[in-house]
Amino acid sequence: MADAREGSRVCGNCSDPEEDECSDNDFETSKLGTKEYWEDAYQKELETFKDIGDVGEIWFGEESMSRVLRWMDEAKIPKDAAILDIGTGNGAFLVELAKHGYRSLTGVDYSPASIELARNVLQAEGLTDVTVKETDFLNCGGELGEFDVCIDKGTFDAISLNPDSNKECKKLYVHTLKEALKDNGFFAITSCNWTKEQLLKRFCEGFEFVQELPTPSFQFGGKTGNSVAALIFKRVH
Repeated sequence: MADAREGSRVCGNCSDPEEDECSDNDFETSKLGTKEYWEDAYQKELETFKDIGDVGEIWFGEESMSRVLRWMDEAKIPKDAAILDIGTGNGAFLVELAKHGYRSLTGVDYSPASIELARNVLQAEGLTDVTVKETDFLNCGGELGEFDVCIDKGTFDAISLNPDSNKECKKLYVHTLKEALKDNGFFAITSCNWTKEQLLKRFCEGFEFVQELPTPSFQFGGKTGNSVAALIFKRVH
């Protein structure tokens, strides 16, 4: 996995994330940050899948998965690398990873309906060697083990919207991520709530910024921006 480290740099300006642009007051909390919302959503998707075989919504679309898979190819991530899909949802990313040849896959989600849906989707694809667990990533107590690659596609966004304790949840997320990643392991995050600059500050301690993945851009008021940020980090001490 050494090839993936070329061109990486250490995150700079590592100030307290609670006191800079990545403050907890950047956007309001939402029901999208609650377990009840996602349990209800995945229960409906589970029923739909059982009825007509539709796997449901792919968060950020199929291109968000292809983007990370292209990086994994370019970075020469070994096919036997241990990969964790954080907040696996319907398991669609696990399916794509397996089809891409990756053999050591784990998906976790705190929603029982999500896990049942993911198992049904994987079984329908004939993928019996993929592990899915009903686990709250924020409260797993190090039970997940260590992974070469951790992938997050919208889960940190949802955690950031938790109406009860989003500040503590964000800190717990970073702490758990550090425990889940091997030394020099990689973290791929896709976010629509946080900018590149905010993510760099949120994940500045214990991580090294590797690269930004290209995402669609837009222009407004003479300025160019991105509606989605996709970054790669490496776990360091």
